[in-house]
Amino acid sequence: MSEDSVELAARAAARHVIVVGGGIGGLVAARECAKVGMKVTLLEATESLGGAIRRAELDSIVVDAGAESYATRGGHVRELLADLGLTDRIVTPNPAGAWLVGAPGVDAAPLPQGGILGIPSNPFAEDVRRIIGWGGAWRAYVDRLRPPLTIGKEHSLGRLVSTRMGEKVRDRLVAPVTAGVYSAQPDDVDTEIAAPGLNEAMTRAGSLSGGVAQLLADRADRAKKAPGSAVEALAGGMSALVDALASDLDELGALVRTGADVQSLVREDDGWTVTFPTRNGALDAAEEPEEITETLTADAVIVATAEPVARTLLDSHIDALTAPGAAPEIEIVSLLLDAPALDAAPRGTGVLTVPGSHAAKALTHATAKWSWLRKAAGGKHIVRVSFGAQGEPAATALLDDEEAARLALREAADMLGVPVAESMLVDSHRARFTQAQPASLIGAADRRRAVRAAVQKTAGLAVVGAWLSGTGLAQVIPDAKAEADRLRRALLWT
Repeated sequence: MSEDSVELAARAAARHVIVVGGGIGGLVAARECAKVGMKVTLLEATESLGGAIRRAELDSIVVDAGAESYATRGGHVRELLADLGLTDRIVTPNPAGAWLVGAPGVDAAPLPQGGILGIPSNPFAEDVRRIIGWGGAWRAYVDRLRPPLTIGKEHSLGRLVSTRMGEKVRDRLVAPVTAGVYSAQPDDVDTEIAAPGLNEAMTRAGSLSGGVAQLLADRADRAKKAPGSAVEALAGGMSALVDALASDLDELGALVRTGADVQSLVREDDGWTVTFPTRNGALDAAEEPEEITETLTADAVIVATAEPVARTLLDSHIDALTAPGAAPEIEIVSLLLDAPALDAAPRGTGVLTVPGSHAAKALTHATAKWSWLRKAAGGKHIVRVSFGAQGEPAATALLDDEEAARLALREAADMLGVPVAESMLVDSHRARFTQAQPASLIGAADRRRAVRAAVQKTAGLAVVGAWLSGTGLAQVIPDAKAEADRLRRALLWT
């Protein structure tokens, strides 16, 4: 080893980084710092790691109770999985499409092919016309006749669609997709964030449907050069990624503490002080453990919590924390069903709902979507029913677990179009999430950039997580790596 390498290793060993939050962003950032020999302490408020990636058991079957898959774009997640030795567990979903329910006059129909975010390239296609009707199709066709000069940089996806193609396309095709994917209404979604390049493609093609057709052709060309599924998962559940990261941190000598709910960060001249409550073991077994306040000091802190907690911890340290809108409260109720009527997967791998038509916003027929889970379920079926969206409390929010399961069961029966009696319910699980403000919301990108710029001006501080990177592992992982790399460079070279 060269003298420079020895000196760098000594510098790294002398640095202590505290990571607050044990979701994927925090685990990845902690690993990046630990890899170069830094002392790393990760503090997680709950008793389990993973954040939005959670496992649950339904009658002894291990299932994903949160995020169940990841987008393959960029290759960032696959690269991490390869690094952790998990590539042999990568699986792809059943390519059968999802269905749509709740459109007026339509019982249920497959989601149309040949569109982007529900915007059709051909409004007269049979699968599109089935949902919006002949009147909706002719209104959407007006888009082709409008002067190209009326096309501009329309930020609101909903306004763009309704102006160009009509309200039926917006409400019946686009709204179910934005609610299911972004937990947001189309009017609040930023066109350029949700569909990059669409405005430019419209200008070239002269219409919205023409722009969609161009983007679809571009995607097809890229798919020919790099074939494969746009979505992947891990056999056995995404929690395998959490386990592998935790194991790697242990091997690298990092300290991981759960049940450590950080209450404050204090900036000192030479670093940071972190405080959190902990319990002192009682000398007498009959006595209650005493709660005390524990403090740790470090050269740097990485905040990797959900947005509300992050804002509380950062409020006194950066000035760019403009008040956000209310974060969506999402609930996922997973049901294990002994329902032979579902063997034929009557409505594909899942169902989206037209907003306002159902209590649930979406359903995933998980055993129809993932072959590994179908085998594990041994002939039974697992469906995941999602509730809640931007500005809309989950219909299950005020229900107890049994009531939430019964509501999810009724919604599942209606959405899947088959009778599902309560006697068919074998087991259920309910998971609650405070989702990050959708990155696709209008103005969200500017707010994120302002926060990130302010953070990077604060010595010894980094912030990672979906509320800044955007939701999904394909965005969280590379962002966490980049922020950790920026921080460790500053610690080692300044």
